[in-house]
Amino acid sequence: MADVNLSAKIRSEFGKGAARRLRREEKVPAVIYGHGAEPVHVEMPSYDLMMALKTPNVLINLDVEGKKELVIPKAVQREAIRGFLVHIDLLTVKKGEKVHVDVPIHIEGELAPGQHVLEHGLNSLPVEAEATHIPESVTVSVEGLAAGDSVQAKDIKLPANTSLAVEDDVIVIQVLAPQVEEPADEEAEGEEPAAEAESTEAAAE
Repeated sequence: MADVNLSAKIRSEFGKGAARRLRREEKVPAVIYGHGAEPVHVEMPSYDLMMALKTPNVLINLDVEGKKELVIPKAVQREAIRGFLVHIDLLTVKKGEKVHVDVPIHIEGELAPGQHVLEHGLNSLPVEAEATHIPESVTVSVEGLAAGDSVQAKDIKLPANTSLAVEDDVIVIQVLAPQVEEPADEEAEGEEPAAEAESTEAAAE
């Protein structure tokens, strides 16, 4: 698992005005919590943090004004339209301890011949893993699967020292047959509906 080195500064100003000021300075407000300690409010460089977050569940060696912390991202807020970072929660971890995280799912392989629809029950897999060895992703093979087949959480091969944090029988991927829309019934060309025919005859009498 990749890890990065980042720095942070303690912040004492809060609210929307302070957050806007930080964004103008290309910084992001963050909160560090965990192990029963009081939350620590910090500010971090937005570009460096954005690049670090390209790796899911990245392990961050954080320098908070000289104090070293080992943290992982737990909640990331982004602006809905432009996607820039708005706020992040960081969880302190220690080497050897287990943490619950969601790991991205990577699909590989080709379905059986024919028209099928691949439906995702989960886009990421909840697991428990050692904080310093969180897998970047897990792979799910759909090779040869046909309509009616599925992959459950228990079917996914996990790295060493990683276990499921979800029920074994949760469906991760399932293969469906495409839904075919039946064409609407069309009246025979040249025929009038019965009600219209009766109305026409009555008018003629």
